Amino acid sequence: MTTSPETPISPADTASSVDTAPVDVALSADSDSSPGAASPASPDLGLVMGGGGARAAYQVGFLRYLAGQFPDLKVPIITGVSSGGINAALLASHHGSFAQAVRELVSLWERLTVTEVFRVDTPSLTWIGLRWIFQLMSGGVGGAVRVRGLVDTTPLRNYLSEVLHAVDGELTGIQYNLALGRLKAVALSTSSYTTGQSLTWIQGRDLDDWTRPQRRSQKAVLTIDHVMASSALPLFFPAVEIDDEFFGDGGVRLAAPLSPAIHLGAEKILAISTRYNRTAAEAKLPDVTGYPPPAQVLGVLLNSVFLDLLDQDALRLERLNDLLRKLPPADRDNLRPVELLVLRPSVDLARLAHEFEPQLPKTFRFLTRGLGTRQTKSPDFLSMVLFQPDYIAQLIDIGEEDAKARADEIDAFIRTGNSSAAGDGSDPTV
Repeated sequence: MTTSPETPISPADTASSVDTAPVDVALSADSDSSPGAASPASPDLGLVMGGGGARAAYQVGFLRYLAGQFPDLKVPIITGVSSGGINAALLASHHGSFAQAVRELVSLWERLTVTEVFRVDTPSLTWIGLRWIFQLMSGGVGGAVRVRGLVDTTPLRNYLSEVLHAVDGELTGIQYNLALGRLKAVALSTSSYTTGQSLTWIQGRDLDDWTRPQRRSQKAVLTIDHVMASSALPLFFPAVEIDDEFFGDGGVRLAAPLSPAIHLGAEKILAISTRYNRTAAEAKLPDVTGYPPPAQVLGVLLNSVFLDLLDQDALRLERLNDLLRKLPPADRDNLRPVELLVLRPSVDLARLAHEFEPQLPKTFRFLTRGLGTRQTKSPDFLSMVLFQPDYIAQLIDIGEEDAKARADEIDAFIRTGNSSAAGDGSDPTV
């Protein structure tokens, strides 16, 4: 499990000649605090929320449980990518307690519908479809890009501007919480289609930018544009222009999802994945019969972009933690272990999507079925765009129940930071 630290020395720096994967974590530390001394008020807790489109509602269920147990929990470092960036933005900008912020986040998701995310009326979808056809048939004549996405996400921008209480686009609540000392830093990751780099936008106190191969950070005053860019599903949602570059979903190039939290100083990390960890027997079962439809191919691609990298990064970090624990502190070269707890669904959220697909708006449902969402047993693509209230409500409930099932482990981690990443000692990312 790994990611890179916010210090001059990191595993990536000391072993750059064997950089076989985006390794970069196992943290730097010049603080005197230790995981054993942590408490619900400890300033070193980081919250990492990944992508997955509508599946991010699962994260909200876990947070609802956590807020019930620790209503005044301090989470000074919050990072998000894709739809997890929406959750991160609200938590970082809310003026109230942790419990109050989570209640508003639950309300945000419970009121969310497909029509609050993108336009699904027949004229809009037809017009965009015709423009795509014209662009493909034009052979590039005219030079200008005519289409910027498969759907119009203006409804989501308007909705987020309202629920995040943006002032001229700015998430002013972040600066408010920074000034009060509640928040140390927040990060939203995006992918630049202009340069091909992963760019993490950071706002906080006493921060330094970092640079790694094909990824870097940049200090900024976070706005609705940053949230929209981080959550812009490739091709499906239009890219967002920021500082003369066009940005899309941060999961596309974020090879080390835990890295931003570690760079920002997290000493222990709670990471919430939306990926179900299949058993070996389940993994062998085919999701489709015959040639895979576009929906199956899209689902595999999106899983590799948004969900699989967190597992890989967590595994690298845990292995590096094990190595560091075997060394005496004097030989750790300014590195120290980072406690990690990864939460994930106990059920396949994609398979659940089948039950709720009939409630989608008629035209949009017709188009998704054309991609073959009914021909696969695990429609991952559909689950990412299924912003249906009943589906979202079930994901929130599952997230809360999964948290209850690991209550003792979560409690120990929050209070002491000494929990294992696995919870059962078998798989450090479970």
